[in-house]
Amino acid sequence: MALSSFFRSSRAVFSAAVLLRAVLLVYGIFQDAFSPMKYTDIDYFVFTDAARFISQGQSPYARDTYRYTPLLAWFIYPTTWSGYWFSFGKVLFAIGDIVAGWMMFRILRSYQRMDQERALKFSSIWLLNPMVATISTRGSSEGLLGVFITALLWAVLARRIQLGGMLLGFAVHFKIYPFIYATSIVWWLDDTNIERSKSGQSAKQKAPASLFDKAINFINVERVTLALYSLGTFAGLNIAMYIIYGLPFLEHSYFYHLTRIDHRHNFSPYNTLLYLNSSPSPSSNPSSTLELERLAFLPQLALSALLIPLSLAKRSLPSAMLAQTFAFVTFNKVCTSQYFLWYMMFLPFYLPTSTLLREKGVGVAALVLWVAGQAVWLQQGFQLEFLGRSTFVPGLWAASIRFFVVNVGILGIIIRDVRRGV
Repeated sequence: MALSSFFRSSRAVFSAAVLLRAVLLVYGIFQDAFSPMKYTDIDYFVFTDAARFISQGQSPYARDTYRYTPLLAWFIYPTTWSGYWFSFGKVLFAIGDIVAGWMMFRILRSYQRMDQERALKFSSIWLLNPMVATISTRGSSEGLLGVFITALLWAVLARRIQLGGMLLGFAVHFKIYPFIYATSIVWWLDDTNIERSKSGQSAKQKAPASLFDKAINFINVERVTLALYSLGTFAGLNIAMYIIYGLPFLEHSYFYHLTRIDHRHNFSPYNTLLYLNSSPSPSSNPSSTLELERLAFLPQLALSALLIPLSLAKRSLPSAMLAQTFAFVTFNKVCTSQYFLWYMMFLPFYLPTSTLLREKGVGVAALVLWVAGQAVWLQQGFQLEFLGRSTFVPGLWAASIRFFVVNVGILGIIIRDVRRGV
């Protein structure tokens, strides 16, 4: 009864979400001060160091391993003011979490026609999720990304196409992977779904009589507007950053990701190969290294940027974006815990009518296997990184394969649900 009354109040839910992050922020300060295992993510030190270089009139790329847009360093510029401001970025990322959760709540209310209690329950999958709160309060910028992506989804569903285009361009500049959503959004923006978004009811699609008619019908005002505003925003930001920071901006923000070989905390099946190729033997042929990793993008992009959006977007845009993101992360050659937030932000829109929720056995099994897959990998990773034991083969490699298989299975359930209109 108490739990039911809790979810009837948006103030209670959002207050609990704020309190959760506040507690974690304070706890993190104490853990950093008194524990040899630090709470603050190493990436946060990279961000703050880059901001410090900017405050000294230098490039953020003077900080080794800074591989992000300079805008991120500018966003947390106050961390350079004094030691008291060191956690400003964490607070900003945590606020981003809350704002993203509020936008999820509004989308569920306005476009999935949920009552307030039900909408608060499903938005709490993000708002009250300890994993989401922990990652942001440790200093990961995924909370800000959540704001941009949920705002993009809202703008498209609300037919604010100009705003949606700008948000898409900005999101791709901020973090490359959201470009995959362009296919889904463009495919969704036909007259049938436009009418559906206005009325909230299904509409029958009328197939064009010929290939020429299909081509003409495909080019509509909304699609052209989205393309112009997204490309304009993306190009404008990149030109500005290039003028200010030159080639290092392009190299570290974009080109680096084509050849990255990160292997620490990487759940991907490519993890062991990346580790071996990070320190090639003197006798190895440099031109042959990373050859397999260079091909990793083929199945990844074929699924996430082409096949999934073309198959699912017209059935449900939010669920199609979930499936795209899940496939992108699962098949990526680098897969860390932060990346899981990329698809978690879409779960509130998919789960209400999903097999994972309707069939409790399937949902519980999927969750247990997903968590257990990470736990087994982390146990092997702990032995490697903290105890110095070589667990690469078969331990770490086998754990990566098991986790990959679990994720492929869950992806299959999501795709099947969306295709069936569940």
